[in-house]
Amino acid sequence: MSLANIGIIARLELTQRLRSVGWYVLLGVFALILLGVTGLAFAVYSWGDFVGAGVYSIVVNIVLLLVVLVSPTLSGNAINGDRDAATLAAVQVTAASTGDIMLGKLLAAIATGGAFLLVAVPFLALSLLGGGADALVLLVSLLVLAVEIIVVAAIGVGLSGLIARPLFSVAATYLVVAGLVFGTLIAFGLGGMAVRSEATTYSRPYDANGAPICDEWEVGTTYEVPRFDYVWWALSANPFVVLADATPTEFSPEGYPVDLFGQIKLGVRSAQQSPLEQRWDECDPNGGYRTPEEIMDSSVPSWFVGLGVQIVIAGSLFAGAWARTRTPAKRLPPGTRIA
Repeated sequence: MSLANIGIIARLELTQRLRSVGWYVLLGVFALILLGVTGLAFAVYSWGDFVGAGVYSIVVNIVLLLVVLVSPTLSGNAINGDRDAATLAAVQVTAASTGDIMLGKLLAAIATGGAFLLVAVPFLALSLLGGGADALVLLVSLLVLAVEIIVVAAIGVGLSGLIARPLFSVAATYLVVAGLVFGTLIAFGLGGMAVRSEATTYSRPYDANGAPICDEWEVGTTYEVPRFDYVWWALSANPFVVLADATPTEFSPEGYPVDLFGQIKLGVRSAQQSPLEQRWDECDPNGGYRTPEEIMDSSVPSWFVGLGVQIVIAGSLFAGAWARTRTPAKRLPPGTRIA
């Protein structure tokens, strides 16, 4: 493989996209969306002391949302689009190897996804001016966002090399990404509701004077509850959960998360808790209630497992496309155009 050849392939791919007026219109629409979202985010968090942290987390999640919505269209026909236009064979007979072609296409797909992040930079800067954003949160969240952009790009390029028709490969890319984003939520919701157990409430008994007896518990009512603690792991591969779970959480003095990252993380970590025993402790000044910070401290992170699953999926598809694009080709789908 040659870095020069990879750069040439990526530059050619980007040049084809940059010639389209629609590409600039898309970035302009994205900027308008971010402008509106940023204004609303400032309005939502205007009451707190962590305005910058809240606005920043919303902008980063919107960037990720736009990447998973748009990248499949831009990367899902990277290989078979050239094959369909009879330009891939012309590149394959040059000094560029299969690795050069694959990595060049991947680099171009990553660059198109990264363009959305560049458009978002002014809005991220506005959130920093709002104050309350931690440097470690900035570093980790942007790093995870970059990895997610690479994963989505690799899935699109991989499927474009494995599927002969561009329309089908773009649709398949959307299905895989939708499976990670929405399929994990559906599996979590349906799986948790399908499995139910009997939960019991407990409270302190009272003595003759009406004071709680703090060394005893009294059984209250029993009722059925869904067991989301059995299926919380289904959310681990969701890109938004990976981003939120990997990003360090900022807490208010009362122990509550101050941004969207922490709120998503709290939802996932709360799902890990068993619902079978509900205790109201009148002998505890807090009534036995745990703050979100205490719930997170008693749970386990899952972002590295979910990210690993994503990398395995993207890597497998990309490796399959690499093998399918290698020349000389021993076998091609019927009707595949060569030159």
